[in-house]
Amino acid sequence: METALHSILNSVPEAAVIWLTMLLAATAAVVAFALPGRLSVRLALAGHPPVEPDEPGEDAGAGQRYADEIVVAAERAASTARRCRAEWEHACRELDAAWTAYDDADAAARRMAAAAAYPLLVRRRKPADRVDRERWLHHTATAACRNRELSIAQLNDVLAHRGWNPRLHPVHQEVVLRQAVREHRLAEYQDAAERERRTWLEAERAAAALSSLRAEACAASVRAGEGQTAGAAWWAEQWATTEPIPMVAA
Repeated sequence: METALHSILNSVPEAAVIWLTMLLAATAAVVAFALPGRLSVRLALAGHPPVEPDEPGEDAGAGQRYADEIVVAAERAASTARRCRAEWEHACRELDAAWTAYDDADAAARRMAAAAAYPLLVRRRKPADRVDRERWLHHTATAACRNRELSIAQLNDVLAHRGWNPRLHPVHQEVVLRQAVREHRLAEYQDAAERERRTWLEAERAAAALSSLRAEACAASVRAGEGQTAGAAWWAEQWATTEPIPMVAA
């Protein structure tokens, strides 16, 4: 009997302490939720560390301005990428045309070389024959230069007889002329190939820059949107001082 009474007496202070602790906790919770703008206290009571609110101000405005600037830069990069793409496509067409011209010149040179394989009638040349052959060579080379089959440098070599023999028969001169045209077409094709390669690299760099700017613009827009949403959500959770606290129905 005495042991049971002693146990009851010992448990009474513990129960009183427990009830007192629960009462204090409930009072603190009511006070915290009743005071306006005490978001950190509510988070502390819920077991979370206090979080500073995102004040909507200069940071949010700077983020939005940065996002707008990146969007404008991406639009300019898109225009540059389109221009570079158009230049590359034009270079591709020029490359195809240059190859076709070279192929035709090569075929013509082969035909003339095959025709010159037959021997020519050898006869004594008159003094006027050399003048006629030289005149024919100059006229044919000038016409080929006008048709862009020969370069200006090649025409100068023909007129100055540098590497050209004006005393040859017109058939042999035509063979040499067709070979010179083929060399000129090959040089044009190599130049067109170099332009195509250069414009392709420029188009690739422009496309890479555009992709990077678009990704940055998307990320900046998302960051700016998240900052505004977080700030608006935080202000929405706050209570105005003149706004009455809603009563919860029992």
